[in-house]
Amino acid sequence: MTGFRTLDRVDLKGKRILLRVDLNVPVENGVVTDATRIERAAPAITELAGKGGKVILLSHFGRPKGRDPKYSLKPVAAEVARIIKRPVRFADDCIGEPAEGVVAAMKPGDIVCLENTRFHPGEEKNDPAFVAELAKLGDIWVNDAFSAAHRAHASTEGLGHKLPAYAGRTMQAELEALSQALDHPQRPLAAIVGGAKISTKLDLLGNLLDKVNILIIGGAMANTFLLAQGKGVGKSLVEADLVGTAREIMVMAKATKREIVLPVDAVVAQKFEARAPSRVVDVDKADGADMILDIGPRSVEQVVSVLARSKTLVWNGPFGAFEMEPFDNGTVEVAEAAAELSEAGELVSVAGGGDTVAALNVAGVADRLTYVSTAGGAFLEWLEGKALPGVEVLRVK
Repeated sequence: MTGFRTLDRVDLKGKRILLRVDLNVPVENGVVTDATRIERAAPAITELAGKGGKVILLSHFGRPKGRDPKYSLKPVAAEVARIIKRPVRFADDCIGEPAEGVVAAMKPGDIVCLENTRFHPGEEKNDPAFVAELAKLGDIWVNDAFSAAHRAHASTEGLGHKLPAYAGRTMQAELEALSQALDHPQRPLAAIVGGAKISTKLDLLGNLLDKVNILIIGGAMANTFLLAQGKGVGKSLVEADLVGTAREIMVMAKATKREIVLPVDAVVAQKFEARAPSRVVDVDKADGADMILDIGPRSVEQVVSVLARSKTLVWNGPFGAFEMEPFDNGTVEVAEAAAELSEAGELVSVAGGGDTVAALNVAGVADRLTYVSTAGGAFLEWLEGKALPGVEVLRVK
């Protein structure tokens, strides 16, 4: 991978490796309920230990205000050990005596997990004194947490200025997938942008319009564009104050010869609840009491035909209220099509963002796309064209 320092030619034997991973996973009653992020990090952890490194895991967990047992990484460390099938020792602080003692006792190949970095205010402040305390524990710093790379915190960015810094394998895979999709894509490049609000995705739409050939707009966000075209959207979720912005985006697209794809038909219901009576209407036939809750079959066909003539797809946001049947149908059918084209080698598909990953899991295709990012905010900021502090610090100067 060009441009970033990777572990390809680093001798790790006997080195103390501060490995920043993202162990911020859902935990209920001391049990990890979704281990996706741990599974993603597992190969990196075992590779470094396998090469004789002393692997010291750093992570935040939740948003504690100071030390709080509810936000201890102890149960998460136990889950890491279970997944990688190797012992993982736990230190009940990430700096000072408890951490130093555990690290000093390590042998090559050992793995240790330090307590939640956010128990210290210095983490989020990127305080140089706290960075220095962490840096004492390691010889090199490996950032393998793309999902936290949009934050300039001590363990995600600060350490990169104190120790030799490298991208971990998960980070490397993520950066390769994203640059393949946005910086050097095979064209035509299509983007699906869905979700509820244009307001949260204005930067994203602006940056993507510069880069893509086709912009497919779904979710409640599409309602504001439909309204801008003078179509009635009934009681649908809409941002009336952004109708002008939606118009500007469409004018800009036309001027730069970008294609914008909007729904042509929709699934509407008068109540937003599971299995509420619903019907399919053309987008300009929604009446006063209707809510648009998904795209209709003709819109699905339209999107699928766009994907069939595209070479690269970037996807962020669902087409409808996918959490509720039958309003998951549009998202599921498009996801199926994207998965088939990806498996046939006809489409490079990169998707990410919390809702998107959840929707792809509902569709059962998350492992069939080219790359699915588990990062939320970092993925979005990358798509917006922003520099991510935790990535920039890894660039070859």
